[in-house]
Amino acid sequence: MCSRVILRNLIERKKLENLFSNSRSSSHSHESAFSGVSKAPLDYKKKEKELKAKEEELRRKEQELKRREDAVARAGVSIESRNWPPFIHILHHDIANDIPAHSRGLMRWAYASWLGILLCLFWNFVCVLSALIANVGGVQILLLGIIYVLAGYPMSYFLWYRPLYRAMRSDSVLRFGWFLIFYLLHIAFCVLAAVAPPIIFKGKSLAGIIPALDLFSQKLIIGIFYMVGFALYTLETLLSIWVLKSVTQYFRGEGRAADMKREAEAGAFRSAV
Repeated sequence: MCSRVILRNLIERKKLENLFSNSRSSSHSHESAFSGVSKAPLDYKKKEKELKAKEEELRRKEQELKRREDAVARAGVSIESRNWPPFIHILHHDIANDIPAHSRGLMRWAYASWLGILLCLFWNFVCVLSALIANVGGVQILLLGIIYVLAGYPMSYFLWYRPLYRAMRSDSVLRFGWFLIFYLLHIAFCVLAAVAPPIIFKGKSLAGIIPALDLFSQKLIIGIFYMVGFALYTLETLLSIWVLKSVTQYFRGEGRAADMKREAEAGAFRSAV
């Protein structure tokens, strides 16, 4: 009897212990669930603070950039974006927006003159390369043709086209004087190339009239190439002389472009009044 009571007490104690352990585990699970819920708002608030800090930093940088742009604009300095040539942006060139309306047409003719000398030098290289292939010219004239292209392209831009571009943009007489000096040298080179006297390697390094006539008796097709070069240099010379005359009249206050300039200034004055 006693042993049965003791056994029953042990069984009841075991059940109580199991019940107590189950209640503790459930309370722990409830606590972990509630702790996860309580931690979620804390993580959200932390991320929100980080986003606000980043947003404030971006706003501060944007204001600083705008302040610098305004300072540059007040100083009268224009930020030029590179947009020429279209396939690879190396230079800034925007006649429609940079050049005043009264001188825009003249600037486009000067631009055509610059493109013309680039074409002449490229065709000159084609001629000397063809002469080398046809065995009527040596490696020396090919090297000179390469030098003409590599030196002529940047020199024509920096020595006379860009000074004229900036002179037209700001009506600067000083830049016009720089343009005038080197544009005269440009015209002299075009005349020399069109004639191509037998000074350097019998003149075949330049596609002019004298080597063209000489090559007609040796290789007809090469002579035709050189004759086309002579025509290109001649057209470039005539166009350059006309551009020089028109630009000089413009800066001296003569010609149609100068009249349009005065009309534009008078219109701006009337609008201001």
